Amino acid sequence: MSTKYKFGEKTGAYFISFATVNWIDVFTREEYFWTVIESLDFCRKNKAMEIYGYCIMPSHIHLIFRSGNGDPSGLMRDFKGFTSKKLIQAIIENPQESRKEWMLWMMERAGKKNSNVKNRQFWQQDNHPIEIWSLKVFEQKLDYIHQNPVKSGFVTDAVDWKYSSARNYSDNNHTVLQIDLN
Repeated sequence: MSTKYKFGEKTGAYFISFATVNWIDVFTREEYFWTVIESLDFCRKNKAMEIYGYCIMPSHIHLIFRSGNGDPSGLMRDFKGFTSKKLIQAIIENPQESRKEWMLWMMERAGKKNSNVKNRQFWQQDNHPIEIWSLKVFEQKLDYIHQNPVKSGFVTDAVDWKYSSARNYSDNNHTVLQIDLN
């Protein structure tokens, strides 16, 4: 098993990316974005997660964070497990979700291929953690995160993407998630 993408230094900061199974564009509805935002906020306030940067895209999330408890792997496992259940339930209960049957079928199909999953799989299992070992690496990863919606063509300026920490680093007071700027 490769150690290329594993959490090494338990107290270090990490850049991670993780995606929905089959890169399904789940995050197209406000309700789904808010599930992730509220979960990240809960982890900040109750699980010692320090968030330095984030961006929620339609099919994936980028995050720069540190586990204040020295367990980044456990923190991500718990976050992904909780949000997986909550988001699948939100999809099931959303009468406006036109892609409901297809998304649930794709998640069930992915779950059947994974012995660790009982029913439906929401997130891909990998996180691809990259340790932030210098200011230069931090700035490079933060820029990559903030430019992701620009390069994808969703916005022309990074601060215009509502679900990104680009707003936290600008003069824009309309942020959806407090981060740790210190």
